[in-house]
Amino acid sequence: MNKIPKDKAYTQLPVSDDHNCFACGPANPHGLHMTFLTDGEVVFSRLTVPGHLRGWNNMVHGGVISTILDEVMSWAAIHLLKSIIVTRTMSVDFLKPVFIDQQLKAEARVTEVRSRKEALLQGDLYNHDKVLCASARGSFALLKPEVAEKLGIAAAEEIKALLEK
Repeated sequence: MNKIPKDKAYTQLPVSDDHNCFACGPANPHGLHMTFLTDGEVVFSRLTVPGHLRGWNNMVHGGVISTILDEVMSWAAIHLLKSIIVTRTMSVDFLKPVFIDQQLKAEARVTEVRSRKEALLQGDLYNHDKVLCASARGSFALLKPEVAEKLGIAAAEEIKALLEK
């Protein structure tokens, strides 16, 4: 698997212990338990998809692959742009099979900030042999903290904690 380069400084992004998100929540017993690191340009996550999220035989379900890519792009938008976000659109290219119980690396970067309300991101998913297996592009709505709170996305203290790091 890809090793973390020694010549870069990486920061682990914070996730609340009681967070229940399917993708990143440590409190969700059925979730992916994704964690994230950043070097300030890219956000990435290493994970292994458990067998209960399989599609055909030993392959990861395409919906789970899409979730992984959406989540890593979302964390990239939140932390690199310091904004609460929601996914507007996303397209995924499934290039190679992804298998359960194998270590994967998902990474994402901002490709364009179109306005103060929209950004484009790119996400990629690699298998344990460093082969690109899926690639996604997404458009994300950038929300002011008070709008995110009003919409019920997160409480004010959660929003503040996300944007501080």
